[in-house]
Amino acid sequence: MAAIKAARRIIVEFNPNVPRVHGDGWIHVNDIDFAVETNEPMFHPSPKMLSEQEIKIGTHITELIEDGSTLQMGIGGVPDAFLAQLTNHKDLGVHTEMFSDGLLPLVESGVVNGKFKKVLPGKITSCFAIGSNKLYQVIDDNPRIAFKEASFTNDTANIRKNPKVIAINSAIEIDITGQVCADSIGAYQYSGVGGQMDFMRGAALSEGGKPIIALTSTTKKGESKITAFLKQGASVTTTRAHVHWVVTEFGAVNLFGKDLVERANLLKSIAHPNHREDLERAIQKRFHI
Repeated sequence: MAAIKAARRIIVEFNPNVPRVHGDGWIHVNDIDFAVETNEPMFHPSPKMLSEQEIKIGTHITELIEDGSTLQMGIGGVPDAFLAQLTNHKDLGVHTEMFSDGLLPLVESGVVNGKFKKVLPGKITSCFAIGSNKLYQVIDDNPRIAFKEASFTNDTANIRKNPKVIAINSAIEIDITGQVCADSIGAYQYSGVGGQMDFMRGAALSEGGKPIIALTSTTKKGESKITAFLKQGASVTTTRAHVHWVVTEFGAVNLFGKDLVERANLLKSIAHPNHREDLERAIQKRFHI
């Protein structure tokens, strides 16, 4: 809608395969300049098997989630892994930028009901979704799902109103002080910033909230994602002052309120064992221990 409000010309594609959603996505026919009719099938990503690391990360995240929490998650193995382990939780809500198929079983079983949400209680609040045809069928004309503009979902003032916000975001690397790089590989721009900072801050301000950075301990090449320093030219997506929980397959640590040496040692404890000795030497050198 932000683009529509700013556009000089509005061109619309009519496609019967696209779900009709409730929320902010409404436009009057008189405001359309041009339209084209298509019948293209909806895109959906191929399902992937969860890795052992993702399942372990999901387990650690699940242990941090209390009944009545409000969830923010993305798409991929880690969100699917922890969502699959929430079947015994109660009265969860969703206020997120996006969601996918992993949420469906919890909605169908009533685990996700939005009972304690303060912003749009009882509704799943999101900007967009991507997944299977089943997901799109559930979304279609479903008044329980409110698709809102990013200016609404990512507004920290709205996020913090919900109880026990659990914001789960990923990282490309994190240094031993807690600086998170999530959108570049060195100076190479890998992706956009997205809503990471919005939800990390919103969760921190939420009563009982937990901002979480979740990442596997190593890259596919075996390099440590917990590093002495971020790569040269890497961006800082989330500052170390805003980082609380960090989770890898080797555990979960809370950096909030810790000094730099404590942070470094906590992060070393959840790094891959093959890299802990190098990190220990880096800690000693950096902090003159």
